[in-house]
Amino acid sequence: MNKTLKYIFLILAVLVLSLGSFAGGFVAGHLMPFNIPGLPNPSAQSDSAASAEQQSATPGDYKELFAPFWEAWNLVHENYVDQPVDDIALMRGAINGMMQALGDEHSSYMDPESFKQANEGLEGEYEGIGAFVDTTTEYLTITSPMPDSPAERAGLKPGDQVVKIDGEDMTGIDAELARRRVLGPANTTVHLTILREGEKDLLEFDIMRGKITVQSASGKMLENDIAYIQVTTFGSKTTPELIAALEDVMAKNPKGIVLDLRNNGGGYLQTAVEVTSQFVGDGVVLYEEYGDKTRTTYHVEKGGLATDTNIPMVVLINEGSASASEIVAGALQDLGRAKLVGAVSYGKGSVQNWIPLTDENGAVRITIAKWLTPNEKTIHKIGLTPDIAVEFTEEDFTAKRDPQLDVAVEFISHTVNGTAFTYEPPRPAPTSSPEQQTPATPVPATPAPTATPELLACPSAMTAHLTPGQSVTVTTRLNLRSSPGIKDNLLQVIPANTTVEVIGNPVCASHGGYAYIWWQVKLPDGTIGWAAEGSIAGKFYFLEPVK
Repeated sequence: MNKTLKYIFLILAVLVLSLGSFAGGFVAGHLMPFNIPGLPNPSAQSDSAASAEQQSATPGDYKELFAPFWEAWNLVHENYVDQPVDDIALMRGAINGMMQALGDEHSSYMDPESFKQANEGLEGEYEGIGAFVDTTTEYLTITSPMPDSPAERAGLKPGDQVVKIDGEDMTGIDAELARRRVLGPANTTVHLTILREGEKDLLEFDIMRGKITVQSASGKMLENDIAYIQVTTFGSKTTPELIAALEDVMAKNPKGIVLDLRNNGGGYLQTAVEVTSQFVGDGVVLYEEYGDKTRTTYHVEKGGLATDTNIPMVVLINEGSASASEIVAGALQDLGRAKLVGAVSYGKGSVQNWIPLTDENGAVRITIAKWLTPNEKTIHKIGLTPDIAVEFTEEDFTAKRDPQLDVAVEFISHTVNGTAFTYEPPRPAPTSSPEQQTPATPVPATPAPTATPELLACPSAMTAHLTPGQSVTVTTRLNLRSSPGIKDNLLQVIPANTTVEVIGNPVCASHGGYAYIWWQVKLPDGTIGWAAEGSIAGKFYFLEPVK
């Protein structure tokens, strides 16, 4: 092994012990407790223990701890079928496994390219196709192509779901990882396979990536003299862009302000403090609480341009508002500066440090603290609850309506006029008469201990693998709906790793030309609704039995 790798693994050893989380191990594999004909009998002990050179590269106190690692390393090099193996890939895989062993979804390893892309996004420039996306869905979903971007020129539309990238099926792949795969150097081509609602067949697109410049803060005046400010990320250019937008709209003496943080996935904590300070004169923005319960308090920075409390304010949030967005929205809500309108936010209440590794070997992102709102509330895996809950449906999106913004404007108008405001959600009109409605089709479940009637199959979907009465774990963020199918029926978002109870038989409901299996489930708080069991390709289940 070369000297560079020795140093890398020395650093890895120190990181492991400092984090105190090596117990999860690096490798999981098949055990062979018996002999297999034609294969050599595995010996009771491996003769691939750490070499003297490897031992010397490991700090003395950690030699015993790291002995199994070096043994596994040597076994791979001696026995793996395809030689030579890639030592750099093994090293990065080991770091990645260590970060996953923490059990924290927000602590992770980024290889050099991923780290570069993450920093570019916060700097306001990156190379890719130029589209706002939603990574909280089963598949990476296009929220909107940027004007005059490669995505827009290729014909991508809002709501498009990316089911394959360069021919590779994205079923079961985290949408954030899929997003990174779409990114790439300018003047290279990425092939996307798109599932589009209303289209019978999948659509194929070859898109030439380009250099994308994103304005992270912008503003304009709406009707009724209301200022509209949109912040799409919290990067290094956000504060000056926000100040420029505020200088423009505040010169027009607005009667109210709408701050749109929807689908803003966050960014730099310091930028969140600076953005909050533009709207509040004084007070606490957030508390950062560490593992030993000590705290750092972040205060409002003086000199904001829109701190006049006589100008009413609304902040728009939704399921895609996360992290730094929630810091800003939570502070403005707790400090009484603004009302929140929209949907419950994502619920990321932790703070991460991105620490570059030496020799440009990427970076580790480590959760160092949890943050609390000025009223000392934690929103981790809970989210911020809007003062006025307004759903934004697929029908609204298709019709280019924005009921959340409409309600925000109406609330501000009532506040300015000194009149009471009451919001009643619209009731969806029935699509057909009761006589014309077709009930959902039952689908077969895995046989239960007691006999169950034979049910009809669900076309294009996997066979149900749950049974009524089971406790199941939600494997990813999942929408809970009031009835089977995807329509104007969202109840709430179920966080990943929530345990729910299956209380009814499955049914089949279609969406976008595909069929999904739906189960009625009961949440820990007693809420009952419907949730999809798994993906259309049958390779990834959203609901798994508790083991």
